[in-house]
Amino acid sequence: MPSKNPLLSSDIIGQAPVAYSAPMTVQGAVNKSGVLLALVSISAAFAWSRVGQPDSALWMIGGVILGFIAAMVTIFKKEWAPVSAPAYAVFEGLFLGGISAQLNHAYPGIALQASMLTFGTLFGLLGAYRLGWVRATEQFKAVVCAGTLAIGLVYFVSMIANLFGAQVPYIHGSGDVGILFSAVVVVIAAMNLVLDFDFMEQGAAAQAPKYMEWYAAFGLMVSLIWLYMEILKLLVKLARRR
Repeated sequence: MPSKNPLLSSDIIGQAPVAYSAPMTVQGAVNKSGVLLALVSISAAFAWSRVGQPDSALWMIGGVILGFIAAMVTIFKKEWAPVSAPAYAVFEGLFLGGISAQLNHAYPGIALQASMLTFGTLFGLLGAYRLGWVRATEQFKAVVCAGTLAIGLVYFVSMIANLFGAQVPYIHGSGDVGILFSAVVVVIAAMNLVLDFDFMEQGAAAQAPKYMEWYAAFGLMVSLIWLYMEILKLLVKLARRR
């Protein structure tokens, strides 16, 4: 059974034309991931420096909107990934830097904690994956994708409820239910990283086109940014209980 994750489905690899020269490699995808991470970090640092300035909100809002557009372009036009994936990284960095600076002002040190936990999770899972302790079996993919879709549905319902002045109870609060919900979301977000690692290996094995390195790096960056945001939310909830 192929993965149902729209970013990482093995069908995507099958649909890509076979590369007869310079095919995708795992190392190439890793290198592209490093480039995207650097772009996120640079734009995040810029947005962080703008917090407190009159244009701070504009940078954040613009980052969210343009980042979403760049993500949609990357998903539906994978061959454009060498351009759209870096654009996504820059725009998302603007939002991440702004929101991180604001929360760090309210809860000093929280941004550093979230960053350390995010990268600790990334390298820990990568090590476990390389050692064979964690594998992206079909059952594992089904569970992770089902959990991801369920969380997406909850967030969608919550967003619609907010438009009408209502709110899904408990999950956004700092009570036991809210903290448990955030912890579960963090676990699911982290497990998506394993699917990213597997996608890189599958693409390289299938000799996918070179541009798929950027697409694979984009998928990893989406998971990494999601994980960081969820860890940040969890830390905020824990800080509010003190």
